[in-house]
Amino acid sequence: DKLAIFAQQFTPARHLFNLVLIGVLGLLFCMFLILQEKEERMIGSMGAHALSTTALSIATKKPHLVYGTAWKKEDTAHYVHEAIKAGFRHIDTACQPKHYNEAGVGNGWTAAAKELGLDRDDIWLQTKFTAPRGQDPNNMPYDASAPLKEQMLTSLETSLKNLQTTYLNSWVLHSPLPTIDQTMEAWKIMEEELENGRVRQLGISNCYSFEQFKSIYNQATIKPKVLQNRFYQESNFDTELRKFCKEHGITYQSFWTLTANRKALHSSEVTTMAKSQGETAQTY
Repeated sequence: DKLAIFAQQFTPARHLFNLVLIGVLGLLFCMFLILQEKEERMIGSMGAHALSTTALSIATKKPHLVYGTAWKKEDTAHYVHEAIKAGFRHIDTACQPKHYNEAGVGNGWTAAAKELGLDRDDIWLQTKFTAPRGQDPNNMPYDASAPLKEQMLTSLETSLKNLQTTYLNSWVLHSPLPTIDQTMEAWKIMEEELENGRVRQLGISNCYSFEQFKSIYNQATIKPKVLQNRFYQESNFDTELRKFCKEHGITYQSFWTLTANRKALHSSEVTTMAKSQGETAQTY
């Protein structure tokens, strides 16, 4: 949230700061694509059938960034509102009061949509089911002692209410459960909600084991369309997982992209861009 604090402190330059920030994210996204291209040359030529959803969106449409909403607390509605006004249309959150203010996301996007004349279909909303071990026991969005299905359905209903919508564009399992059997039990519950029309696609986050992710994919009736992981050198930038995603039409969503790659902000491209706007590149 240091970027948010920085923007708040320099209110007269907020719009310029937003432009610089989006430019920095765009540069990192390009670096991500360059890394993919290098891997492809090492792996060998891949046919057009192997293009992932992300690659197709790059080839046929403008690439998009998803606005993350963790740790914004009582300012969540304000920052979501500002993000949509600045051009973001994809919003990520979670039914996890410990780190997210999901209701604030709902207030923020609806206010911005009303102001800009946008419809629900103009906004892409993604949220997550977070298991009890990832929740604050003093601020649970469901009964932790209830069966898993009841936990998940209560979480989904809470998310729909918080986000002021009748459906989710994407529902993500925040992390694998302790065993593969428990994970697949959760996945089948998610599949049922997709079939019921309350969810448009499914995904999983914080899944760094290639074998684990492949097992989930193979056992799933409705395949994951999203894998959301930290993007950093310590995991070798999820090389094997991203290759699998590309081959199977799965969108790889990176997070911790700026925080874990601060050296990129020292690059001549970023510093030049910042100077052109009368700013400095934030590298701390």
